[in-house]
Amino acid sequence: MDLDLSQLRALDATVRGGTLEAAARALHVTPSAISQRLRALEVATGRILLIRTKPVQVTESGQAVLRLARQVDLLTADVARELGGEPFPDLVPTLPIAVNADSMATWVLPALAPLAGDVCFDLYREDQEHTSALLRAGTVMAAVTAEADPVPGCSSTRLGGMRYRPMATPAFRRRWFPAGPTPEALVRAPVVVFDRKDDLQHRYLHARAGSDAAPPVHYVPASADYVAAVTLGLGWGMVPDQQARGVTSELVGLDPACAVDVVLYWQQWRLRSATLDRVREAVLEAAGRELDQPGEAAR
Repeated sequence: MDLDLSQLRALDATVRGGTLEAAARALHVTPSAISQRLRALEVATGRILLIRTKPVQVTESGQAVLRLARQVDLLTADVARELGGEPFPDLVPTLPIAVNADSMATWVLPALAPLAGDVCFDLYREDQEHTSALLRAGTVMAAVTAEADPVPGCSSTRLGGMRYRPMATPAFRRRWFPAGPTPEALVRAPVVVFDRKDDLQHRYLHARAGSDAAPPVHYVPASADYVAAVTLGLGWGMVPDQQARGVTSELVGLDPACAVDVVLYWQQWRLRSATLDRVREAVLEAAGRELDQPGEAAR
């Protein structure tokens, strides 16, 4: 196949923006030019790459070509920087990364901040149990994930663990758990859950109260707002140590002897890229400081 760089960039921009019009604005051309480039790319590959809905949907063949487009974009920016001087603004690479909400709210953004002048980050917030699916689809180049086994075409490095503890306000504990988190109390007490993919609360709940336990649930799908909901007394919830440090005067532990550990891994495409390597190093360095490491005593 003889693939044109402008065609690959048109595919990437269309997927990022969701429409041909958004891609046209990003690349400073007309929607008609984007459409022509996409048609030429589909002719060159002999495959349908996009379903032109709003937003566009990437076909299985399109996912493979999209991975190539993003690899080429990243390597082009690396070469431009290696040749000296600052790259043109439109050659600053965009790095799509999938990150779980609690990591994004605590340690990932400070890790990435020093690189913000050299790379644009396109962060996808997803549960750590599901971020690897975005790697498989070619949507992201790297991910913070709970999956240890490398996704095909990726490398996997252990980052460390986030420890979650059941916490509530002192008033909530007095009202709902006067005798502690007994099975009877856990069945009745309201619980705050991040979203319907979040099973942290239910892991603890089912271990202590049985798999049939179904207490009232508040769903609060934002990391900072989740902790705020617990501190406001909506219910009890599993709060990571990294966030609990900021609310120690407002929350108390319900079950000091019990916690749920989530081990995280950094997975990224197997691609020799200076930019991707710099991001990996920054993430690993921050994880070494902020996450529980093997053999580390519980904090």
